[in-house]
Amino acid sequence: MSEIKTLVRSTYDLQKIRIQMGNRITGQFKAKLGQSPGESEDELSEDAQDILRLLRQSYDRITDGIVMPERQFHKIKFVGDGIIDTTTELALVAQYVELAGIEMRQFARFEKLLDNYPIYTEFLKGVRGCGPAMSGVIISEIDIHKAKYPSSIWQYAGLDVKTDGRGASKRSEHLVDREYTARDGTQKTKKSITYNPFIRTKLLGVLAPSFIKQGERSPYRLIYDAYKHRLENHPKWTDTTKGHRHAAAMRYCVKMFLIDLYKAWRPLEGLPVYPSYAEAKLGLYHGAEIDRHDQPSVRPPDRDGEGAVATA
Repeated sequence: MSEIKTLVRSTYDLQKIRIQMGNRITGQFKAKLGQSPGESEDELSEDAQDILRLLRQSYDRITDGIVMPERQFHKIKFVGDGIIDTTTELALVAQYVELAGIEMRQFARFEKLLDNYPIYTEFLKGVRGCGPAMSGVIISEIDIHKAKYPSSIWQYAGLDVKTDGRGASKRSEHLVDREYTARDGTQKTKKSITYNPFIRTKLLGVLAPSFIKQGERSPYRLIYDAYKHRLENHPKWTDTTKGHRHAAAMRYCVKMFLIDLYKAWRPLEGLPVYPSYAEAKLGLYHGAEIDRHDQPSVRPPDRDGEGAVATA
């Protein structure tokens, strides 16, 4: 499992570098095109993506049929097209294109590798909106042997609700004391979050939006819609923003997906399956919710958390 985790993390590290480079390049060309530079270093805005597509098209036109040996790149003679006009600009775009190609090939390797994992072939491969890259994240980051209950995965992924009724966060009241070994070999204590920020970011920032894009083809989109509708009509949520309700509904649909993941994965590893808190204590069964494709039967949601999420 450590091998796939290394592959997944290094590929996403590569993606982060490619995005940062893309933002720097688009910032350079935005100035040339008379536009204001972007602010984010960690993601590509829509206008940045548009500029990169324009640069790729320009790069392809200029380099069509041209052999570009690395050692003599600075000697290349070409006619600019008003977008890429200098050898330096051409070199910048070439570097981005090369990096994007390496990243694409890395992600392409995921699917062949994942075929060795039963949870992928038996479950994740059939989940609409959960592609090989996201499946690689899930398999490499979650240790199903340590996840005794569905809520164990929720807690690890930062989707649990704390004792103050709020979702897990970096707030000071949600931090815990963790020991670590300092450089001098002494044991020290520091405040730390209680979850894995990498998988939380991927589940909420990539998987949840992907479920939503699937429309009615995905049961998790139906769960999202039903839960958001419930929040919109609940007294505790009427004065909250649309974005707040959207985020809560995304968290909820991901948590329901993780229950299904837990129920599919544990038997494949020969591990016992325990009911979730909602099933064991409240008599509410998530599987029936997905089969009915109607509003999830959950207890009234908390203001800052979701219904039926107490730790098992």
